[in-house]
Amino acid sequence: MRPLSNIRVLDLTNVLAGPFACHHLAHLGAEVIKVEAAGRGDLARQLGADPDLNAKGMGVSFLAQNAGKKSTTVNLKHPKGKALFLRLVESADVVVENFRPGVMDRLGVGYDVLKTVNPTLIYCAISGFGQDGPWVHRPAYDQIIQGASGIMSITGGTDSAPLRVGYPVADTVGGVTAAFAIAAALNSNPRGAFIDVSMLESVLATMGWVVSNFLIAGVEPVANGNENVTSAPSGAFDAGGGMINIAANKDEQWALLTDHLGLAALRARPEYATREDRKNNRRALKAELEAVLKTRPARDWAKELNRLGVPSGAVLTVPEVLQMPQVADRGFLSTFKNVPGVGRDIQVATTGIKIDGNTPTVETPPPQLGEHNDAIWTELGLPQAELRELKEDGVI
Repeated sequence: MRPLSNIRVLDLTNVLAGPFACHHLAHLGAEVIKVEAAGRGDLARQLGADPDLNAKGMGVSFLAQNAGKKSTTVNLKHPKGKALFLRLVESADVVVENFRPGVMDRLGVGYDVLKTVNPTLIYCAISGFGQDGPWVHRPAYDQIIQGASGIMSITGGTDSAPLRVGYPVADTVGGVTAAFAIAAALNSNPRGAFIDVSMLESVLATMGWVVSNFLIAGVEPVANGNENVTSAPSGAFDAGGGMINIAANKDEQWALLTDHLGLAALRARPEYATREDRKNNRRALKAELEAVLKTRPARDWAKELNRLGVPSGAVLTVPEVLQMPQVADRGFLSTFKNVPGVGRDIQVATTGIKIDGNTPTVETPPPQLGEHNDAIWTELGLPQAELRELKEDGVI
């Protein structure tokens, strides 16, 4: 299934939140056209762990979420570029941008202008704090949002918090939120909407349990490290050769765990009699369990405990989990051969979605800057002579 196969999306976004939103739309079948700044392109083209690819304008950060898209370039500050973009908007269903609030209006291509050109247009603006409010003009990167949202205050332990989450969680959550909202708006009748996605509020929305504990129960969230505050024993434990996550959240799981570890006697002790008792004495209980868990490898314990019905799992590295059959054999990774501009094969992640047992995929690798200029602008009726002139003038 390609549920968005008749949808054209203009992706004016940079780096991560916006490109990640459009990454999902592309995998669901939409035609996604990156509208990049002439001569410069998406900043992510220069970002990533491979300096050679950064220099080629095909940085790993760009490759990660732009497969299946087309790339065209236009200078929106040039009158001819603006006119060209407006012609492209006439053919679009969706426009996505993640500039600071007000930038598109100053360029003369904000929502009020675009909806006169295309009244059924869905316009999605992704920003750090939303399109209004006292923080509207603050610069916002993932790190800033992580700090402002409270995520950092509850990440780590009492001796290490506040800590940044180890990947750009605010950018990616903002992107998924935008993709979800766009897909919903595409289902409306009649179409046409302005979608305002705040990365800050998107992140807070995913923190529902934490936020509600404060709003409803009056409990201020704190950093608990690897411990699950709702139950015990539930968290990460030292085992042989690494760590193991165990979530013995139910009384029957607690009984199965202690029986398997040869620690059934713990259940008779008053400090571990109930879930609340175990929560109040979690540090002492952790030490009791780890004394046994350290005698054997984490992965062996995990296999045995899962078989018994005690949710468990070894703590893996990123390379380790990518090699696991659970990931490697389910079609989560896409391979593109001899990618233009890269000069070698690459593998990238898809979306984590399956529809009727199939993983949504895209057919083409991430595009080089302006790779589809001729095709896209010719489709709008521009003759080759005019295209050459626009290129010479720096419009595209």
